[in-house]
Amino acid sequence: MSLSILNVFNHYRFPGGEEYSVERIRAHLGSRYQLSYCSYDSKEWVGPQAPGRLSQARRLFYNPEGRQRFEAAVDEAKADLAMFHNIYPVGSPALYLSALKRKLPVIQYLHNYRPFSVGGSLYCKGQLLPDPLHGDYWTEVKEGAWMNSVTRSAMMALLLKLLHRSGWLESVKTWIAISDFMRDRLIEAGAVHPDKIVTLRHAWDAMPQAPEKHDAGYYLYLGRLIPEKGILPMLECWNALYQKLGKATPRLHIAGDGILKDLVTQHARSNPFICALGKVGGETKVDQLLRCRAVIIPSVWWEPLGLVTYEAYDYAKPVLAARSGGLGETVLHGSTGFLHSPGDPKALLQDVLNLEAMSTTQRTAMGASGRHWLRQETDPTIWLRRFDEIANRVIKKEV
Repeated sequence: MSLSILNVFNHYRFPGGEEYSVERIRAHLGSRYQLSYCSYDSKEWVGPQAPGRLSQARRLFYNPEGRQRFEAAVDEAKADLAMFHNIYPVGSPALYLSALKRKLPVIQYLHNYRPFSVGGSLYCKGQLLPDPLHGDYWTEVKEGAWMNSVTRSAMMALLLKLLHRSGWLESVKTWIAISDFMRDRLIEAGAVHPDKIVTLRHAWDAMPQAPEKHDAGYYLYLGRLIPEKGILPMLECWNALYQKLGKATPRLHIAGDGILKDLVTQHARSNPFICALGKVGGETKVDQLLRCRAVIIPSVWWEPLGLVTYEAYDYAKPVLAARSGGLGETVLHGSTGFLHSPGDPKALLQDVLNLEAMSTTQRTAMGASGRHWLRQETDPTIWLRRFDEIANRVIKKEV
């Protein structure tokens, strides 16, 4: 009889890469395990039916309703273990306590740096903030790293302090990091014992074969328009390219939405080789990936993994990425793309010029190398076998 796993996820108000990753994980596990779902939604705390502010502040650390929903789901599923993704804010750390009291082992999937960071990204207002990994949240609080609010950030910092002192995290038998970079940073900081954290990069359902090769000569950014994604240095790079190459400047298509949308629009007005596409999806997204020359991922924060790399490789496109976090593990410099120093527009500019100087055959070979890496390293069958090992080890420890 297969294990019964309860998948626990608090949906975000604005869905992003983590939402899609959780759905993929759910689909892959559903082929092997008895999988059930305990779902929360941040939108529950918005609007006229939402709890008041004081009530939300209390429930942020311990939400009795969130615990009741979790326990009902555990009982209905007869769960052997629970797998947590995001549990904030509606689920709350009460879920850790419930699992601990019930002796239900938990696997905590780390899609970002929470519960070790107030904002979850170790980045705020143009600076990396590694101190939270050591339990020092002051800078994150001062900068309003969570929801751009000092007050809310202070509340989250207090929550994390209490959580790490409570012993409730003992319910987590294994932490899953999605890159070696993430795992190494948590171990170095003493945040997690080396024996309790493993690396399991995301799987990917690659297309059976790459689409017919197209290259319309433009570069594509695909993602949220937020500071940590390196939007500003990318724009600076393209302005420098325009000054250097004039009418010979390759085009940059920027697809996405976020707080820097207006900044991108301003640059598109002053630089004719920058095109602001807004949020894209469906056939439009497919078309952009099909016809681009390369995908750019200029992240300046410690990117846990970067699934846009996977998307680019699926279409056999080279990737120009910052050597940031897990991106350094998925982009092979000179083979599947180029890596530059995070936040350095001159270094990105040089990578663009290097790719422009390559022949069509060379660029095609680079894209093919990326697709080969994807097929070899992200096979769902191999991912599932690795997850089997992790889950079985957790269960055996509890028997």
